[in-house]
Amino acid sequence: MSSPSNTTSKPTSGWKVALKRAWPTIRILLSIALLWKATSGIDWDALLNSDLQMQPWWFLAAIFCMFSAFIGGGLRWGYLMRKVGFQGSLKNYISLYLAGGLINQGLPSTLGGDSYRAITATHLNDSGKLTQEKELNEELHHSVDLEHATPKLRLSFSMVLVDRLLGLAGNNLLGGIGLILGGATLASWGTDLGYLVTGVMILAGIVAAIILAWGPSCNLLQKFLGKMQMQQALPGIKLAFSWPMNVAQGVFAIGIHSLTILTLLFCLKAYGVNAPIESLMIGLPALSLLLMLPISISGWGLREATLSSVLALWGVDPSLTVLASISYGAITVISVLPGAFILLKRK
Repeated sequence: MSSPSNTTSKPTSGWKVALKRAWPTIRILLSIALLWKATSGIDWDALLNSDLQMQPWWFLAAIFCMFSAFIGGGLRWGYLMRKVGFQGSLKNYISLYLAGGLINQGLPSTLGGDSYRAITATHLNDSGKLTQEKELNEELHHSVDLEHATPKLRLSFSMVLVDRLLGLAGNNLLGGIGLILGGATLASWGTDLGYLVTGVMILAGIVAAIILAWGPSCNLLQKFLGKMQMQQALPGIKLAFSWPMNVAQGVFAIGIHSLTILTLLFCLKAYGVNAPIESLMIGLPALSLLLMLPISISGWGLREATLSSVLALWGVDPSLTVLASISYGAITVISVLPGAFILLKRK
């Protein structure tokens, strides 16, 4: 079934292949440019000669929070995968989640971390070992074509999508609450925007719960999933969005994103900065939405430029914000380094 798609794509694949090969380089250059822009205004001599009181113990607290956030994300994804019939243990899924997170930090790869964990998870058996490793290597080194993918692979990707949607919901809810608390500092309409964002997210959760609870709409969803060859995805969707699990999932997602906010807060405290928590609840969720655009390597440069601009509204020194943001990025990499074990183990 894959051969027809290969032959039909040949006439139009030239420029796509060229862009695909050049895009990592473009992203690196954009990251460097944004990072240079964020750091160009820093007077390093004045900063080094200032009364800056470093408190490195805060970095340990930041590492703990970020690592806990990744563990929480891995647990959530693991429960979703097991709910739809996959056999791996929660420990396996956490390991794959960390490996995917490490790939997303900019390691050279033909596919992103989400695709890596979705594909690899389909080859886990109940003992936690990988099966059909030859086929797995072939799948990992070729572009994913979900139109011709097996039902098992489609199911795995659907749970990664559900996991991402839950993360997005938690991010937006936390950002909305942040705008309610401190949006007036951002703009005159900031508080109203916070109520709007929070209301839209709550309404979306209510609508999803009604669809899953009402028989005709649930049956229609099941038929749609059947046409997509993902009939088994419904239990995972219900685990994520049905009442009252959607409330628990929302609280858990907010908790995970709160840990990342605490990570940035502790990075700022390590440089002696006491930033208002509402400023971080606005800046970091907004940054997460910007990072959906593939214009930098794991947010480097974009993160520093965005956070320094946002936190400056609360009187935070942009130079210290940039230093804290760079530390935040480094701690993110450190937190997913255990994922290197599963990547090296396969080698």
